[in-house]
Amino acid sequence: MPVFLKNTEGITRDVSASGVFFWTSEPVCVPGELISFTVELKRPGGRMMLKCQGDVVRTEPRATEIGVAVKFTESAMEFA
Repeated sequence: MPVFLKNTEGITRDVSASGVFFWTSEPVCVPGELISFTVELKRPGGRMMLKCQGDVVRTEPRATEIGVAVKFTESAMEFA
């Protein structure tokens, strides 16, 4: 699923009730940082946006991408 941050985009690898892991091409954060982002959910009835804030718990460099693991501190679902 697409992830939208302030200056870049990413793609989720895993999403759970407590957090998310996504890949991005830009170094957008560091562990311990609080970030805001949106996850786009596509469904038969239309798109929904999961607006989130969370604490970055780790980052994982890989070739041309950076993996970011975030623990949710706030989230809200909105229709797009």
